[in-house]
Amino acid sequence: MGYLWLVLVLSTLLAIHNQIGTANATLDIGVNYGMIGDNLPPPADVINLYQKYDIPKMRLFNPNPDALNALKGTQIAVSLGVTNEDVPTIASSPEAAASWFATNVEPYIDAVNIPYISVGNEIIPGELAGSVPGAMQNLANILAARKLDGMRVTTVIAMSALANSYPPSAGEFSSAASAVLKDVLTILDQTGSPLMVNVYPYFPYASNPTDISLDYAQFTAPGPVVQDGNLSYQNLFDAMVDSVFWAMEKLGYGNVDLVVSESGWPSAGNGNFTTPDLAAVYNKNFLQHITSMVGTPKKPGAMIEGFIFALFNEDQKPAGVEQNWGLFTPDMQPVYNVFG
Repeated sequence: MGYLWLVLVLSTLLAIHNQIGTANATLDIGVNYGMIGDNLPPPADVINLYQKYDIPKMRLFNPNPDALNALKGTQIAVSLGVTNEDVPTIASSPEAAASWFATNVEPYIDAVNIPYISVGNEIIPGELAGSVPGAMQNLANILAARKLDGMRVTTVIAMSALANSYPPSAGEFSSAASAVLKDVLTILDQTGSPLMVNVYPYFPYASNPTDISLDYAQFTAPGPVVQDGNLSYQNLFDAMVDSVFWAMEKLGYGNVDLVVSESGWPSAGNGNFTTPDLAAVYNKNFLQHITSMVGTPKKPGAMIEGFIFALFNEDQKPAGVEQNWGLFTPDMQPVYNVFG
């Protein structure tokens, strides 16, 4: 009796430990690490900044060797971007894809945690869009052959790939995007990979503040603002994300997951629409929303990963809001406090 009781207690403790470990593994957020600036700190210092603030995920827009070398031995999970210009080459042949992989991924496999390779950023629809499925497939074949089960291939789309997003249940991809995305979603479905999407409530709010309230855009509305059938929306972010879920479902891929690869709020550049206080409110609420794993009205409880855009204010971007998305100034001081 005593032995059975001990076994039961140990089994219960192990189950609790596993549940807590799983929760801790998923209660995290990423930050986009852009490099379009002439005054940014070296990558080694940037990696230290991620570790100082316990930021567990990073999105790189290209396989920068200095950044990847600095990431060796850390626990930071990296979403590794393929530049738009490289996509047609990788799509051109398995050999070209293998060459890209050997140069940009192979040297880091054993020392850097790379859960995602994202093929292109916001190039669907567009002149390079037709190369995305072929590049994804060639890289997915490499991962399968190497048995790299912890690494998945995806791509990143913008909300502009949708022809309609309001109400969310009317979400559908544009005709220009649908043909390519059908092929992309087929690959994602077959490989168990998510689609990445950049979601910015700031833009619809700033372009139409008469019809879109600030509290709806910033996760601070006291109650539902939009009713879509039996689904109630208290924030614009959920409505935008669900419009993508609906669009995927209409192409026959309602089970593909989403990762929000970019979201944020600029702290300057557009008058009263962009202040450090507004940016802080949005990003703190975005972080809380993502890490609480509440999902969306259409997908309650869904695990939707998220990345804040961006780490730094980048001075070589176009003047205005584009230079002011950063959580930190180039001297690594917070523009406003999000991570404590």
